[in-house]
Amino acid sequence: MEGTATHNGSTTLLGDVTFRMASAPTVDSSLYSLSSEQAEFFKAQTGIDDDEDLKRHILEVQAKAYQVAPYPCIRSFVFLRNITFLRLNLSSLSVYEHILELGRKRPDAVLLDIGCCFGTDARKAAADGFPAKNIIASDLFNEFLQLSHELFKTTPASYPGCFLPGDVFDPAFLSIAAPTDDVTPAPAIDLSSLKSLNHLHGRISVINAISFFHLFSEKKQFLVAKALAGLLSAQPGSVICGYHVGSLEKGIVNNSLPGSEYGLFAHSPKTWSSLWDGEVFKKGSVKVETELVEIETRDVQFFMMKWSVMRL
Repeated sequence: MEGTATHNGSTTLLGDVTFRMASAPTVDSSLYSLSSEQAEFFKAQTGIDDDEDLKRHILEVQAKAYQVAPYPCIRSFVFLRNITFLRLNLSSLSVYEHILELGRKRPDAVLLDIGCCFGTDARKAAADGFPAKNIIASDLFNEFLQLSHELFKTTPASYPGCFLPGDVFDPAFLSIAAPTDDVTPAPAIDLSSLKSLNHLHGRISVINAISFFHLFSEKKQFLVAKALAGLLSAQPGSVICGYHVGSLEKGIVNNSLPGSEYGLFAHSPKTWSSLWDGEVFKKGSVKVETELVEIETRDVQFFMMKWSVMRL
């Protein structure tokens, strides 16, 4: 969750997206829902075995996050699922096993979870074997990163993952650099010492950008893509991936979360692929895969787009 974030009465701005509400909605515990797989994960991570105790714990963290920023995605428990409308996360992407393999086999491979909220994807990757000390979870709000420790019942001493607050549109935190062609493995770096992402140009093996790009205008999506591309290692197999709102034709897509309405700029698979392969990266230097998943809604046709961009 990056970029400008403001709240004023019945209007909330997240990135470039304005959420319009009839009134500022309160937290609604009836929206709470975990699949059996999610419940198993959160129980294993928190040590809370009782369903009601787990629900109570998550609701307490949600209430604190809603005080920090009253986003509809916080109210609707998107931080549990890491994706609006779908109970999917990084582990559901076809490239996930490849990501875990990079963590196992590539010395000092680094995973960046950008716009992470509470860093649930980062925690899942660590639980599945990607070295936690090589994972960075980054969000605009440092309070969300601190609440990650509360949600997962850890401390900076007990969890070795790196939490790095910052704004991707602040050049002091992330400047735009051309994608590197140098495939030489980078020396190890102490992630805990980082103050920005600028020390990691050309050094990151995996960038997870779930529910991220659609928060911005078309122009800003291009700028973020260039900024993240500059971080990606040139070693073959290095990958940027995610999913967000997609469309058959690029343009503004209107939809809603409980209590709010909003419009998002969405790319089509064709325009998303051409953006990465030819505009952001040199044509033919990456492999782009996309998949549109249609979501059932009451009023309109709505798609989420799963995608990955891999260095060749």
